[in-house]
Amino acid sequence: MPTNRTGSRIRSWFALSLLVVAPVGAQSPALRIAQAVSPAPSTLRAGAMVLGYDSAGKLVTLRQGSNDLICLADDSRRKNFHVSCYFKALEPFMARGRELRAKGLSSDSADSVRANEIRAGKLAMPKTPTALYQLGAPREQVSDSGVKGARYLYVVYMPYATPASTGLTIQPLNDGGPWLMYPGKPWAHIMIAPTQPQNVTFGP
Repeated sequence: MPTNRTGSRIRSWFALSLLVVAPVGAQSPALRIAQAVSPAPSTLRAGAMVLGYDSAGKLVTLRQGSNDLICLADDSRRKNFHVSCYFKALEPFMARGRELRAKGLSSDSADSVRANEIRAGKLAMPKTPTALYQLGAPREQVSDSGVKGARYLYVVYMPYATPASTGLTIQPLNDGGPWLMYPGKPWAHIMIAPTQPQNVTFGP
């Protein structure tokens, strides 16, 4: 595991978005969908399937999709605003993680269960590189029109990738350049974390 301060800061910031602190607020479906697709490239947003949590914390479909991208809307019960989009081949892995964490398992425990299931052939992982896009910010920086000072995180899953197979370092780069996280594991992935915050407008 990388120990570089940049990597620790990245992981800590996005981990904070999982802390439950407030009830789900009332937002229009259109706004939740616009927020959810905002991390994705503009050419993929209109056709993305969108999932989100209802007031009871149950995951529901907010919009059916017509392409290969799935986006997860913000859960306003969490401390920080966080939305993500990923290639549909990652859905079994993502869905299983959500299921295990909903049962109270820690991230490490959920990863252990998923690793065993992948080895046993019970849980499928993509066999080719697959993308995930994330966007997050402190909740006070978010309005109905957009986000001020949003942080993007781009991830490319490459199962079992290692420094030897990719030429990538396992140490986070201070300029936000690509590095390899969880080398050798089924969920090994390239991390790209731009260092400059961005102002984001919700819309097409």
